[in-house]
Amino acid sequence: MIEWVIGAFLLLGGFFALVAGLGVLRLPDVFTRMHASTKAGTLGSSFILVGAAFHFGALTITAKVTLTILFILLTAPIAGHMIGRAAQRTGVKMWTGKDDA
Repeated sequence: MIEWVIGAFLLLGGFFALVAGLGVLRLPDVFTRMHASTKAGTLGSSFILVGAAFHFGALTITAKVTLTILFILLTAPIAGHMIGRAAQRTGVKMWTGKDDA
């Protein structure tokens, strides 16, 4: 039964990592790409780490996974904010919804 739980976490993590990658490739401007990479990437890596914690099951691994997820949750929004701020300060234009061709 635990294999199903581990598999579910790994599949969910892989799905969100795929969504983050597709968002970075397909979205039109730096601000929406930043949003996709920070939100979906954080969720995907967290699910994968939780699956690894269930797989190994040791207390030390679970503690390390918990600290790693906490670190990602604290640093990813700050990194995304700084990327967006740098893009805004350098004059990167936001997508207006029209084709810019």
